[in-house]
Amino acid sequence: MPPIKAYVKNFGMSPKKVRRYVDLIRGKRVKEAVAMLQFMPSPAATAVRKAVQSAVANAENNQNMDATDLKVVTAFADDALKISRFRPQSRGRTSPVIRRFCHITVVVGEANTNGA
Repeated sequence: MPPIKAYVKNFGMSPKKVRRYVDLIRGKRVKEAVAMLQFMPSPAATAVRKAVQSAVANAENNQNMDATDLKVVTAFADDALKISRFRPQSRGRTSPVIRRFCHITVVVGEANTNGA
């Protein structure tokens, strides 16, 4: 079966902050990944958990796969748009304020039956 994907687009947090949680779940079983993310007090962990649950729902509904046999094959957070504004500084100068966004991608697939 092909791997199943789910996306969270234009999430309002920098990719560097989201990668902290994406790196934790890569290669883990779906049930274990959701349990880990559920008790982390970060909006980034909530967004990654929702992406994992969306990928599991896509696998169940579109490919008739069993959720207990799934694992997170890959997960990553990429750059999205950046909003640039300017903040006034002393002596008539300005400094940029860059608001970063990211795209979260989660790919789930069937885990090997030999204990992996």
